[in-house]
Amino acid sequence: MRTGGTNKVITVPNMLTTLRILLVPAFIRAYFHRPGLVPVLILALSALTDLLDGQIARRFNQVSDLGKLLDPIADKLTQGAMLICLLRRFPRFWIPLVLMIVREAFVGVTSLLAIRQSGHVEGAEMHGKVATVMLYALALSHLLFGDMPRALSDALIAATTAAMAVSFALYAKKNLGIVRQAHGHKYTRS
Repeated sequence: MRTGGTNKVITVPNMLTTLRILLVPAFIRAYFHRPGLVPVLILALSALTDLLDGQIARRFNQVSDLGKLLDPIADKLTQGAMLICLLRRFPRFWIPLVLMIVREAFVGVTSLLAIRQSGHVEGAEMHGKVATVMLYALALSHLLFGDMPRALSDALIAATTAAMAVSFALYAKKNLGIVRQAHGHKYTRS
């Protein structure tokens, strides 16, 4: 099986990703019990660890298959927590939340099929990173400026949802292509 990364489990990037996962319940608790600056700071720390883990992994050759699997899990847990918490105050957050659920279910299944077919764990693509940054920006802007005009809120939600939809389409195309290609090779070798 080709890995494209190290098989090490304990690396600085993996520890940062684990920290990001541990920050999810801290964010939820802070959002409901200490509204104001505390959830913003936790979310900012989460975003910082997300940025740093990838940079450290690439710069110090610590990219690992475990990291490639854990990083999107940490992203989705964080994004889901952000969207669900903010849904109480901003009902239109249901749009990116539903898209995220559908996207992650579909992309998750097709990613597993692609890994099974190719033996290769793919890392995040730039469009996925852009969608992640936009989700963080959406959540942080609504946490910091909860009284923003509805038109601005709707525009931010629409832009983020569009970025998520584009990323969904590109990941789906890529994963389905890998699966189809692997199936095509099976039939030509038979």
